Amino acid sequence: MSKKDKLNAEDLALFRGLMSGTRKLTQDTIVHKPPRKKITEVPQKRLLSEQMDNSHYFSDEFQPLLASEGAVRYVRADVDNYELKKLRRGDYSPEIFLDLHGLTQKQAKEELGALIAACRREHIFCASVMHGHGKHVLKQQTPLWLAQHPMVMAFHQAPKLFGGDAALLVLIEIEEWLPPELL
Repeated sequence: MSKKDKLNAEDLALFRGLMSGTRKLTQDTIVHKPPRKKITEVPQKRLLSEQMDNSHYFSDEFQPLLASEGAVRYVRADVDNYELKKLRRGDYSPEIFLDLHGLTQKQAKEELGALIAACRREHIFCASVMHGHGKHVLKQQTPLWLAQHPMVMAFHQAPKLFGGDAALLVLIEIEEWLPPELL
């Protein structure tokens, strides 16, 4: 019923008869605090500094010792070898994917740095880096760069499902998440 439609006398009398013996409620106004806005967007300046901080670990001169035969793999000294086996079997599913196709080495290093920063910020444990085949430049360099980064726990050639020998599954060390009230 719109406000323009008035109740006729019979309906009004019926309503008043039904409401007899009741009293009008007083409104106790409770003012709720407005919900706090969550900051979901990270400032661009912070993203760039994280990317640069994480890509400075990658050197073209340093050659880490990686397994020369079999699939491309690496496990940091303080990480259990069983994690490497789980990566090889595909027990970990990557939550984020990085495609390096068509990038220069400099761009690829920057993107790897940005990937590691994003994984740490978003608490993502497993990532997939697709370097492709191409002229084998990025295929050879990507494992060497990843092995130099202190937050990379392990990596292994991806199972066929995630790109086979044209991709790597990477385990990234993330901080233990604590609820905000415990910080």
